[in-house]
Amino acid sequence: MSTLQDRLAAYPADALRGMRCGIEKEGLRVLPSGGLALTPHPLALGSALTHPLITTDYSESQLELITGAHRGVQQCLDELTEVHQFVHHTLKDSGELLWASSMPCGLPTDETIPLARYGSSNIGRAKSVYRMGLGHRYGRRMQTISGIHYNWSLPGVDSGQYFALIRNFRRHAFVLLYLFGASPALCPCFVQGREHRLQQMAGGNALYLPHATSLRMGRLGYQSEAQARLAVSYNGLQGYADSLHEALTQPYPAYESVGLRNPGGDYNQLGTSLLQIENEFYGSIRPKRSVRTGERPLHALRERGVEYVEVRLMDLDPFVPVGITAATMRLLDVFLLHCLLSDSPPDTPEEIAELQHNQHLTAERGREPGLRLQRNGHSLPLTDWGAELLAACAPLAAALDASHGSDDYGAALHAARALMTAPASTPSARVLDAIERQHGRNFADFARRQSIAARDLLLALPWSAGQQARYLALADESVAAQKAIEAADTLPFEAWREQYMAVAGLG
Repeated sequence: MSTLQDRLAAYPADALRGMRCGIEKEGLRVLPSGGLALTPHPLALGSALTHPLITTDYSESQLELITGAHRGVQQCLDELTEVHQFVHHTLKDSGELLWASSMPCGLPTDETIPLARYGSSNIGRAKSVYRMGLGHRYGRRMQTISGIHYNWSLPGVDSGQYFALIRNFRRHAFVLLYLFGASPALCPCFVQGREHRLQQMAGGNALYLPHATSLRMGRLGYQSEAQARLAVSYNGLQGYADSLHEALTQPYPAYESVGLRNPGGDYNQLGTSLLQIENEFYGSIRPKRSVRTGERPLHALRERGVEYVEVRLMDLDPFVPVGITAATMRLLDVFLLHCLLSDSPPDTPEEIAELQHNQHLTAERGREPGLRLQRNGHSLPLTDWGAELLAACAPLAAALDASHGSDDYGAALHAARALMTAPASTPSARVLDAIERQHGRNFADFARRQSIAARDLLLALPWSAGQQARYLALADESVAAQKAIEAADTLPFEAWREQYMAVAGLG
């Protein structure tokens, strides 16, 4: 038996059935015309601060829909679908849509993009100040990019094993970018005033790269030159925590020049270190631990270890009403299990640089015939390496099917293996083909029509009075919870900010 099969055999079926997944899905609210909706977060959706399923991300115009942690892919997808249905039933009178693409709609000037607001409590104000800081540091346009985060855990896995998984995920993430990347083009407004290497679609209104898979995960997406200097190691919890601790506590000259407050006394950012808070650290995957009220995420990780991982590189699939399919989720389960059970040597600074090179290359040129990536200083074709990895996943898919009494995982893996040799069938290729053939080479028209189709399909699904009442009750409860938080505050905001940002709080 191979080492991988030995490790797989050590997991009983009931442990595999205990695998849990959850989704956080971002999406812009847009006008029927395709422009960004500048209206406040709809009151009927509840409080963005306290609602367990519906909040906002960077902008008041950017919804984030959240599921619980589920033991089955279908249950998770069913909840995600139901939350989407409620949102669309709420928005339908205004005519607003949920944007179906990861790359944003028509955007106003940078300073006009509205920051998310969370009320008058100290924690609510801090969330808005943090977003103000992100705007100063990276620009508001970049923050309007949307994606899907896939949260995953398995019983009995400790922090060291989760970090081994993370190292392998980072090594092999190019497979997911190739298979599921769906942002090869964008609206020219997104890069207005910025240098870029995108091509103009002849006679159209779209910028693209012909073999791109995910511009969202390339140099134009969630990237930061400042953070590129962070030498974050994933060789264990202590090293990772120490790296983040330094980034959260050491002043950074460029952000010191922005200042904590502007001349009028309003806050520019929460702090002047390289990272204001832990969530500012960009990465394709993160180790996570649920936090207690008022607790810093780094403190939670240090005290109680890794609870689950958050996969952050998945684009919205614009051909799917809720942005992701059950088959994609099952392939993620198989892929993450492979990352967990395979040998995972320590990373090195040289390998970390190699992995960043591979990510950018796959994001921008992933479907290019003959494209080669770097592995341990050697060059090999992306498709050969990808096929090798997916072939190694076969026994894992079989084990998951056996534990669930299905053939769904094997079918998802079979489809992925077929896609590895059929680049024209990948979501990124299909997006470019649809823009060119069906939408006059206009990115915004493509994404707007996909958004309308998604809305119409979700509104056509059964929706009961009981479901509506349950979600309205959740909204009312969240508004009451926000008011209670506001009423309980006793400290002035600056005193609260200093306390929350104190080094001691990081553990």
